[in-house]
Amino acid sequence: MRSSKTSDATLINLFLDMLAAEQGAGDNTLDAYRRDLADFSQFLASKGQAFKGQGFAGVETQRLRDYLADLETRGFKPSSAARRLSAIRHLFRFLLNERIRSDDPAAILSGPKRGRSLPKVLSIADVDRLLTRAKSLTEAPGASAQHRLRAMRLYCLLEVLYATGLRVSELVALPASAARRDARMIVVRGKGNKERLVPLNEPSRQAMADYLAAMQALRPEKRKNAASSKWLFPSFGESGHLTRQHFARDLKELAALAGLAPRLVSPHVLRHAFASHLLHNGADLRIVQTLLGHTDISTTQIYTHVVEERLKSLVRDLHPLAEK
Repeated sequence: MRSSKTSDATLINLFLDMLAAEQGAGDNTLDAYRRDLADFSQFLASKGQAFKGQGFAGVETQRLRDYLADLETRGFKPSSAARRLSAIRHLFRFLLNERIRSDDPAAILSGPKRGRSLPKVLSIADVDRLLTRAKSLTEAPGASAQHRLRAMRLYCLLEVLYATGLRVSELVALPASAARRDARMIVVRGKGNKERLVPLNEPSRQAMADYLAAMQALRPEKRKNAASSKWLFPSFGESGHLTRQHFARDLKELAALAGLAPRLVSPHVLRHAFASHLLHNGADLRIVQTLLGHTDISTTQIYTHVVEERLKSLVRDLHPLAEK
């Protein structure tokens, strides 16, 4: 058993190593756990716990309750506080299993009450406005080759995202090989390093082909890392792929140009639109679960309101005794 004086930072690193090695947690998941647990550690330090040699290894349940109260004081939403508590619970189960602690102070805690909010969803007409505006930017007269290429990249990102429902981290990290002309499916590496097959439609394949052709047409001195990159969406600056944050900013600017409220548009909202529009048009919930890469069907069931509304409309429109 490790000493109770083992630092919180060391315990966080041990915990994250376990998540990566045993559960295949990805970088984004690990970063989220690290931020949440570091905040909890800072709270304990501010209350003098760390200076008493307690920290994670010796903290008691009351301190956890104090932390949840502190989150509420700081204006955290119930969903955000629940996520912090989930990270803390996972940590203390790990410490118990590793015999770093002989008890689990989080076991008896109840999380903040939260209603399950429905995801923001764009209408089909809204998505069409985004796609139409993005397409028009690729055809702007007088635009330089570099500006046209950036516009084509944004249009391609949008077409592929709406066609596949990928997570934004999966989308920006697609390899260049995903744009093969004969590709009808792409292999996506998702959470936990798990792979799944996702079909492509004709507009997304055409957008990728046009984008790659434009990238290859750049003059050699302007290509930098783009044309020779292993990524489908390389950064035009330093080596590597486009960042999630950059795409999100570009998408909000596009939303404003299309006459939509930027606060309502994000890559994740388009992922929701993909799922909701499929279900509205009759797709099976299990199929949508597979396409989204959800391990548990309960995660996909947030969209059941779409299915319920469709069933109601079917009964209303097709049942022989329905009121006309």
